[in-house]
Amino acid sequence: MTASYPNLRMRRTRASNWSRALHRETIMTPADLIWPLFVTEGSAVEEPIASLPGVSRWSVDEIAKRAKEAAALGIPVIALFPNTPADKRDDRGEEALNPDNLMCRAIKAIKDACGDDIGILTDVALDPYTVHGQDGLLDAHGYVTNDDTVAMLVDQAINQAEAGADIIAPSDMMDGRIGAIRLALEMGSFHNVQIMSYAAKYASAFYGPFREAVGSSGLLKTDKKTYQMDPANAEEALREVELDLREGADSVMVKPGLAYLDIAARVKQRFEVPVFAYQVSGEYAMIEAAAAAGAGDRDALVLETLMAFKRAGCNGVLTYHAADAARLLGG
Repeated sequence: MTASYPNLRMRRTRASNWSRALHRETIMTPADLIWPLFVTEGSAVEEPIASLPGVSRWSVDEIAKRAKEAAALGIPVIALFPNTPADKRDDRGEEALNPDNLMCRAIKAIKDACGDDIGILTDVALDPYTVHGQDGLLDAHGYVTNDDTVAMLVDQAINQAEAGADIIAPSDMMDGRIGAIRLALEMGSFHNVQIMSYAAKYASAFYGPFREAVGSSGLLKTDKKTYQMDPANAEEALREVELDLREGADSVMVKPGLAYLDIAARVKQRFEVPVFAYQVSGEYAMIEAAAAAGAGDRDALVLETLMAFKRAGCNGVLTYHAADAARLLGG
């Protein structure tokens, strides 16, 4: 650059709204959003989640209505997470394989209500189904085993694909699970079912409200540091992403989001593949708490934080603010 002040005035293009719109480098639309929704038993049920103001668990019939709402707002995908009743949980998470479990019933209800108007992303992990709250099977010493867990996750993924899931999203962080699930999907002729891998999922302090939402917070007696990533590591995330891409992931996810924007940016720059980030429950709750305390305008806080994901290179964002953000963006 050779120009300097006053020949170059950087404020010149900021002087009016039309000019700011013309020169805007990053654009966000409702099509960049994925809306996570929690499913619970019952009919006509809405259960507000105390630690997630404005977020509820919904019965299957109500989830279908939320899916129709999302489609009308231009949100292309919803993500489902079940709150499995305590009497259906066990050490192995066998309810994950039940073709009539909450997840599968919700998938079918949404397909009946919306057809192909919206995509359904389903979580593959055992923590919503186990009595111990871990994402996999435990050995005699309480260690989460890898290969036995992967075998369960493969069966869980096929169960969801048979119910009509469009995107399988393994969130467990077991080694080798992407390749095993991709092989099983191919062998089952689910050629068009996508895999969005939680490729860089960190052992974060920001997951608390989510665990309350799926009913696992009171069950978990130890941490998940033997399989989720150390927050201090960045190079390791790139290795994890590369492995999952080689094994057949169509897209990858970084989780949490705001505290790991550097990871999302590095993944996008290195691999040039579809990258998503999850604005997790703790991040959502902090924004809501800040707005409630008068620390900032809620709508502005929501849109500014979501724009940060896009600016970092993310193709899309999983966020509990999706419906509100879509309305703001559409307005």
